[in-house]
Amino acid sequence: MTDLDPELAAVVGDVQSAGVPAWHKLSVPNARAVEDRVFASDDPREVAFVRDLAFEGPRGEVPVRVYHDDPPQPAPLVVFYHGGGWTLGTLDSAGDICRELAARADCVVASVDYRLAPEHPFPAPHDDAWAALKWAADTGDAFGGDPNRLTVAGTSAGGNLAASVALRARDHDGPDVAHQALFYPMTDPDTDRQSYDEHGDGPLLTERDVEWFWANYCRSPVDAANPYAGVLRAPDHGDLPPATVVTAGHDPLRDEGRAYAAALTADGTPATHRHYPTMAHGFLSLTDDVDRADSAMDDVAADLRGALE
Repeated sequence: MTDLDPELAAVVGDVQSAGVPAWHKLSVPNARAVEDRVFASDDPREVAFVRDLAFEGPRGEVPVRVYHDDPPQPAPLVVFYHGGGWTLGTLDSAGDICRELAARADCVVASVDYRLAPEHPFPAPHDDAWAALKWAADTGDAFGGDPNRLTVAGTSAGGNLAASVALRARDHDGPDVAHQALFYPMTDPDTDRQSYDEHGDGPLLTERDVEWFWANYCRSPVDAANPYAGVLRAPDHGDLPPATVVTAGHDPLRDEGRAYAAALTADGTPATHRHYPTMAHGFLSLTDDVDRADSAMDDVAADLRGALE
């Protein structure tokens, strides 16, 4: 097994020294407060344009934060879904990665503040994510985006949402999605995988955390088996947008991300699997502190630029 990157190990040490507990050991309100405090940057990367918008979703207003760094317009349009196990996460805590994508990929990023479980279990987050994709396709040109170069992206549970709306767009004649960028995605509730055996105690994400997130999201095994929840369980992964799938060697989600990339490829969907053996879950949010995370962000930004030219 490849050792954890030393710079990332230092970040993990800082988190542990700060006494941040595992997510599943906290109440939902406390976990949300900790997540926002830990991941919302006090010194974010400057970009030319940040604006808070909203659209009318299936059950009320859905906030969206739009970022770009003054690319030639109309620019490729990325609909971004934050991580947090469908339970945690805010526009603020996702701000760093959205700013980095906007600047490095020369695109407009629309970050979606979808409803969260357990108050709003499946399919509510998925339905908000789907509504956001349709809203971006219909109105993205109003804030500099090009709906003809539309992609979906997300981290962890947000990667799940990005994959699920790509599936739904294929199945129900939805917007034309040019690419899907899935960063250490949650794809299947089954934790009987080698990556859980190796890294079930973390760092930064544990097997118990993952089980807690799935229990918050899915009300029953029927929900978990739905292909728009457990996206790896979809009967067919063909005729989908080309994908970039990012996995990390020290991530319990590693093997299900790898399996999703393989399922896409097996069914004829072009997929680039970018694997970073020395990284852990969430590493793309650590570009300021971890050189390998910084170069990985360049990699995925290059994939987006190439897909959306």
